[in-house]
Parts: sequence; C-alpha cells; structure tokens
Amino acid sequence: MTDQPSTTPATELREWDASSYHQVANPHVDWGRAVLERLPLRGDETVIDAGCGTGRLTELLLERLPNGQVLAIDQSANMLGEAKAHLTPRFGDHVSFRQADLVGLDVDQDADAIFSTATFHWITNHRRLFQTLFRALKPGGWLVAQCGGGPNIARLNRQAQIEMLGEPFAAHFGGWSGPWLFAGADDTALRLHDAGFVDIDTHIIDAPVTLESESVFQEFLATVVFGTHLKRLPTDELKREFIGRLVAWSGEQNPQWHLDYWRLNIIARRPQGKGTDPLP
Repeated sequence: MTDQPSTTPATELREWDASSYHQVANPHVDWGRAVLERLPLRGDETVIDAGCGTGRLTELLLERLPNGQVLAIDQSANMLGEAKAHLTPRFGDHVSFRQADLVGLDVDQDADAIFSTATFHWITNHRRLFQTLFRALKPGGWLVAQCGGGPNIARLNRQAQIEMLGEPFAAHFGGWSGPWLFAGADDTALRLHDAGFVDIDTHIIDAPVTLESESVFQEFLATVVFGTHLKRLPTDELKREFIGRLVAWSGEQNPQWHLDYWRLNIIARRPQGKGTDPLP
C-alpha cells in the first residue's frame, strides 16, 4: 500500500464552474444526506466541512447546529464564493469560510468533528491527509466522510483513458492518468490507524447514477467529473470534442447516461487522553 510519490502534488490545483456545480451535483447531495445522518451531534459543536463545495450540504449541517459553528473549507475560490452567497444570509456568523488545501490545513481552534463528502478522492496522499485531519480534531472528535473509492467510475474512466491516448488529445495529456485516488476500504482503514484514529469503520458501497438526459449528462461530465481533464486541453473546440466523444460512447450503452459510482464510507475517532499523537 503506497500513496503517490512525494513529487506528485497531494491535491491538483483547479477551479470549478461553481454555479453549474451547484445545480447539477444532485447525486452528491443525496449521498451526503446519508453521511450527515451518521455524524453524532448535540447541536453546539464546532464542525469542519472539509471540501464544502457550494454549500448545499453545509446548509444541512448548519441546520443541525443551532448553537454551533461550521468552518467551511474548500480549495476553490469559486466554490467558496457560491457557498458564501448561499449560506451567509441565513446563518450569519454561525459559518466561516477558508480557502485551503486540506493536506496543509492548520486551524486555530480544534474541531469537535470533521464532515466531508466527495472530496478525499481528489487528494492523492491520504496518509498526509489523515494526519492533518487528526491534528484538527479535539480528543474524542469524529471524522465522518465519504468519497469515491474502489472501482469508482471505472467504466467511464476506462473510456476516457482510451480517448486521452488517441488523437487529437494524446499530446496534451502525456502520461497523465487523472487527478484521483480511489482508495480501497482496507488501505484506508490502515492509513487511519497509522494516523492515530480508533473506532474505524470503512466500507465501499455501490451507488450507480443514471442521469435523465443527454444534455444533463454532458454538463455533469464537463463540470463534475472531467473539469480537471479539460484544463489540459488548450482550446474550447478540443474540450467540446473530448466531452462529446464520451457522451456519444454513453449514448451507445445500456443504460445510457449512466455513471458507475462507488462510494467509500469513512468513520473514525480521535481517541481521548494520552497517546493521541499520530505516527510520524
């Protein structure tokens, strides 16, 4: 079990079309509701939303914290701007925002819990990620998260790799295979243990999604799945052709507009008392 080499950035820098994401990322919100239900809360805690996106799930988290605080963190300025506009009018100073890479996160006040959905697979060094999150928690604090894992979007990604190796795209992708780490449940449990966590539960679930139309599928691929890929293509014409080929491929499948999603569920706790420092 190894993370990516240290020469590879732990998180690939990218921006998002946040307004589009806010509209089309409905599967992620549906999954996130179930994740949030697993987070034990009294209502007065301080919680980090690690990868808050446009704030649709942060809103549900804040509703469970009438006397608490949420620190909403995202690497994307566009996402944070959308989240601020969405959340501040209703929740005021119950929510604060920070643009940061989770791997290098340094917080002023330890959190009672960390909540995260659809974020960790964008980070390739999970060993460092879990060490950082461990340090951000109070003793006894919970990490409750979900991300892509195992065979997540394997069929779709395989077709994307075929396109990336062919013309006219190969020169722009080189040997790059993608921005994700879809970790397994056992590897993740071991990394959490090595970081110092206890009461660890990791498991992968099948979570397929079939979108309602070709146009929705096309926007979803461009905004949610392959935005980082598109940044490597120098012209709008190449970007449209890359997504168009994947849409055409999906149109020939049964069912059409299908996404073979698998989600890695993570629950772990920082222990109380002495001996709570993570391994180096």
